[in-house]
Amino acid sequence: MIIQSKKVWFADQFVAAQVEMEDGKIVGVYPYGTKPVDKDCDSERILPGFIDVHCHGAYGFDTNDAEEEGLRYWTRNIVQEGVTAFLPTTITQSEQVLTAALKNVAKVVADGYEGAEILGAHFEGPYLDMVYKGAQPEQYIVKPTVEQFKKYQEAANGLIKYITMATETDEGFALTRYCSEHGVVVSIGHSAATYEQAVMAVANGARTMTHVYNGMTPFNHRANGLVGAAYRIRSMYGEVICDGNHSTLAALNQFFHEKGADHAVLVTDALMAKGKPIGSKFLFGGNEIEIYPDGSAHLTSTGGLAGSTLCVNKGLRILIEEAQVPVSAAINACTKNPAACLGIEDRKGAIKVGLDADLVVLDRDYNVLQTYCKGKGMLDE
Repeated sequence: MIIQSKKVWFADQFVAAQVEMEDGKIVGVYPYGTKPVDKDCDSERILPGFIDVHCHGAYGFDTNDAEEEGLRYWTRNIVQEGVTAFLPTTITQSEQVLTAALKNVAKVVADGYEGAEILGAHFEGPYLDMVYKGAQPEQYIVKPTVEQFKKYQEAANGLIKYITMATETDEGFALTRYCSEHGVVVSIGHSAATYEQAVMAVANGARTMTHVYNGMTPFNHRANGLVGAAYRIRSMYGEVICDGNHSTLAALNQFFHEKGADHAVLVTDALMAKGKPIGSKFLFGGNEIEIYPDGSAHLTSTGGLAGSTLCVNKGLRILIEEAQVPVSAAINACTKNPAACLGIEDRKGAIKVGLDADLVVLDRDYNVLQTYCKGKGMLDE
């Protein structure tokens, strides 16, 4: 199959080009008009498929629910926002609940599914800080141990690819080092770490930070905190929720200014409430949440921000049109950078011969017109 547009994103720019896809891979990229095409997208933008490394659920399903069909429905429908690959993300809960959630991800991957690719699981919690826990239930927060994590990884059939933890609670950085040595991305998050502790965590294998600004020590000119570390350690990746609620537009702009084009990662941190009407209420980690009119999700008990219902294509629009982030940095944040953070840039994150044929076609208003998962169009046209 060959598609073409006057605006295909590769080489850090929009190029008039054709993309040929075969057997799930990109097998050719040619100048516009070179060959007969199956689909001419005119001037609509063709981008690499989006990757979301931090999303808890959608459409009434939460990763912790451990329901096969709920996860399959999610993979089939998340393509509507241009996502072609993602990490279903847990939330702190009992060992029994988390084990079941991980086994469910592993079973769905083993048995098969349609739509966006499940790259593995993002294990958020239970190794978090009590003060910066956010909406995570404190009764299940525990200190990290390699022994317990091994049990979780066994339940996941090796599919835990990314872990959020308060690395300052990791004695001797034992779990941080173990994960780093075994191909699991360590992300500092829900953490009371100082700037200095964050620097040491990086030296012991931490690779990124979870939803920068939220659930972490703030920046002060004398106590720089984790936000200061996110700014200063420019070679470190950092997630940021780009809904305009979790962080102001100015904060988003500043974050991208510090990180540059290659280390910021757009995430949704979306909850099971995504795709549901305003005012809907759900249980998240045992706590009741409600969707507000702006799309944010809040704890009904305290009013505290609990997560989002953001779609990646809308986050991209917010970054470019409202936060005034450079186009290349914004696009990289949901394509190239998450792939590189996960170490899968050899098959995901760019329009390049030899990589997976994961593409999204957007109109000028950032609406998704078509999503290709390994060369297969997922939306009715």
